Amino acid sequence: MYIVTSTVLVPPDKTEEVIGIYQNRSRRVDNAPGFHSFRLIQNVKKTNELTVHMEWQTKEAYQAWVRSQEFKEIHDLEKNYPDQELAGIIPKVRQYEVVAR
Repeated sequence: MYIVTSTVLVPPDKTEEVIGIYQNRSRRVDNAPGFHSFRLIQNVKKTNELTVHMEWQTKEAYQAWVRSQEFKEIHDLEKNYPDQELAGIIPKVRQYEVVAR
């Protein structure tokens, strides 16, 4: 299993807006080969810290998604988000290989 996280710090007054965006996400990734799950998680102490947690069957499945046209289209929409404060947030992406269960 391969796990990818993407963490952002959003302005505190925009936290609920960003959560709403993810609650209404396109779900296009859900049909990608090798995709297992998507979760948006919120830090309980620093509530404006949000992390996308995605699980993939393999690293190769994740990399194929990242190279796909659908990935490009989704992320181009994010770059053109009307709220430039949100559009300018750079996520911290981390990738993990599950080595024990």
